[in-house]
Amino acid sequence: MRRLRRMPPGRAGRQWLANRLQSAERAADLLDRKLRVLLIDQERFRLLEERTRAEWHASWQTADLWILRAAVLGGERDVRLSSPLELADATISWANVMGVRYPVEATCEVPELAASHRGPGSTALVEATVAYRQAIRAAVAHAAADAARRIVEAEIAATRRQLRAITDRWIPMLANASRELSRELDETERAENFRLRWAASSDRRSSMPFGEQ
Repeated sequence: MRRLRRMPPGRAGRQWLANRLQSAERAADLLDRKLRVLLIDQERFRLLEERTRAEWHASWQTADLWILRAAVLGGERDVRLSSPLELADATISWANVMGVRYPVEATCEVPELAASHRGPGSTALVEATVAYRQAIRAAVAHAAADAARRIVEAEIAATRRQLRAITDRWIPMLANASRELSRELDETERAENFRLRWAASSDRRSSMPFGEQ
């Protein structure tokens, strides 16, 4: 039998293997439960990613349409004067489920345009400003959903590899080693019993009178 590393000899090895096999089966059960939870999250984030992508594309197309109208009506200078000086601020909320950390919510604060930082503008420019604010928020929401989906999918792949390593290699190896060790111990015990019976029989014959042997 191929002896596993750190496995003690004899009957202690049988208990050692039983403990390792029980631990491996418990680990496989935990990984299987983790995988089921992650698969549910994967489907949830896949649907969320599709919905937020559609919302982002639709809002961005609307914003591009309005900014084109604003440029035609007021010129590029009017568009530049209507751009805010501050950057948008995105806030991401994270969750940790089954040891996996991923974004669950994203909010975005888009700066208001100060009156001193813009020209008179047109109705189209006002509509474009509103549309771009919505598009930026939609883009942040989509980015968070897409990141969560990718993180969960990567963890699913890693969990499946771990589960296969335990169920396809580690557990069969331990079970096979346990069976082989049990056969070896049984054979050793039968040989020892035979030796003891033979020795006892020899002792009885040697203690009998010569004529009775």
